[in-house]
Parts: sequence; C-alpha cells; structure tokens
Amino acid sequence: MFEERFFALLGTLEKITKALVDAKIPFELIGGGAVMLHVNQVKPSAVRNTKDVDIMVQRADLDRIKEAAAQHGFTFRHAAGVDLLLPARETQARNAVRLIFTGENVRPNQATPNPPLRLQHISVHGVDVAVVPVADLVLMKLSDNRDIDRVHVRDLDLVGLVTPEIERALPPVIHARLQEIRGTE
Repeated sequence: MFEERFFALLGTLEKITKALVDAKIPFELIGGGAVMLHVNQVKPSAVRNTKDVDIMVQRADLDRIKEAAAQHGFTFRHAAGVDLLLPARETQARNAVRLIFTGENVRPNQATPNPPLRLQHISVHGVDVAVVPVADLVLMKLSDNRDIDRVHVRDLDLVGLVTPEIERALPPVIHARLQEIRGTE
C-alpha cells in the first residue's frame, strides 16, 4: 500500500513537472514531498510518506499554469481558499497538486511569507525536479507551525539537515519554535 501511494504521488509529480517544465514555468516542490526527497538523500530508512503534492509558484504565472496543466490532463479548481490541480479522472482535492505562492502567506497566522523560488534540483527516479532548499523548507514549516509541520522539521533535524548555519539564519520567533520542537522529543 505504501509503495502504491508513493508511486501514485511520483506519477503525479512527474506529470506536473513535465507540464511546467515544457511551459518554462518555474516552480519548486515543497511540503511533505520536499521533506521526503531531502531526507531520502541522507537516510532513506527515515523517509516518511506524504499524502499530497505541494508546489510553490509565482502568482503571476497562474494563468499559464492552468493552461499548461490542462494540456497535460489536469483540471484547475479553487476550493476552500486553495488553488488545486486535479489529475485526470480525479475528483478528490486530497489527491490534487496544491499550489502555494511565493511571497504570500498560506494562512493569516503564518509567521513569515513564503520564500522566493531558488530552483535547486534533485533527481527523483530519473525525473529532474526543482525542490525547495532545506533552509527555506525549515523556515516555511516553522512559520506555518501545524502539527505535521513540526513532525517534518523533526524528521529533517533528526537526519542532520537542520544545520547550525540554517539555525542561525532563522528569525527569533521561528528559532524559538525549533527549540520547542527539540525540547519535546
């Protein structure tokens, strides 16, 4: 079951990557998918599955994203305040690609806006994917600070990806959240 879900996510990621790369639209994989890929590079046995694909894009590219995604079988939907790309024959939002925008907050209580795209690439089963750098991922996860975000930060930290350099660059409120996570292990 784990492998089926993993390969379904990988297939969705590969399709949306192709759509956006073909259209020359910059994006980065973020969220649990980015955590999986970064952790896998250090310690594959520590990888935790994720249930969806989140990508960060520039809002100015939204119309081009809709068009490119449609050409590859995706349907755009805006539901519950979130922009989604549903794969062909998919009707459930939980199986969609979620679009997150650079420079914006996903939720009003998010401590810092999402970072800019940096376009660092990782190869995933032969697919070259732009993945948010660990420093930006940690900042985003601690800024949002939901339960799953804290779990993801703990996963990154336990395999040594939250380096002293990353920790020093965190704003005080975000650094305090990291220390709280470390204190509750």
